[in-house]
Amino acid sequence: MDSAGQDINLNSPNKGLLSDSMTDVPVDTAVAAQAPAVEGLTDAEAEELRAELAKVEEEVVTLRQVLAAKERHCGELKRRLGLSTLEGLKQNLSRGWHDVQVSNAYVKTSEKLGEWNEKVTQSDLYKKTQETLSQAGQKTSAALSTMGSAISRKLGDMRNSATFKSFEDRVGTIKSKVVSGTESGSDSLPSPTGSGDRPLPEHTPF
Repeated sequence: MDSAGQDINLNSPNKGLLSDSMTDVPVDTAVAAQAPAVEGLTDAEAEELRAELAKVEEEVVTLRQVLAAKERHCGELKRRLGLSTLEGLKQNLSRGWHDVQVSNAYVKTSEKLGEWNEKVTQSDLYKKTQETLSQAGQKTSAALSTMGSAISRKLGDMRNSATFKSFEDRVGTIKSKVVSGTESGSDSLPSPTGSGDRPLPEHTPF
């Protein structure tokens, strides 16, 4: 086979195996630089789309420049008004959170969570768990009430017992003695030395 008729398809497994005679073939750089037309489009349509793409890219660059200028002007106005960076951050966060709440993703997520919550609360497992917890709470309340009644009854029995009454009488007697001694004055109280009104003996000098 003639070397000029060899397969030069880039997807061919024989790519890179061209003969030496093919290396000297001149290549049109203008044709190589031009992107191949998309399948289903004519050359005129592809050229029109490329021109529109270039125009849109140029508009994007212009809008970015305008936005940067507006941001600088906005910062200058805030500086002259004395607005701090923290205040601007709060406003940005508030605006961002509002944008999140009105976004389609947030709304869909909220609706999905609402549906899941409704399914969970309506499920048999959730109802059984809720009934079990309710019954356990009622049993706990009843047990605490019974315990409180038993303790109150036990204390009442203790107050009515002979031992408690005897102890209570003794406490009352001691209390009455202390009160009567306080009312009669300090003279009736026993001397701390235990000798009554007798003066302390004088010390014999050595």
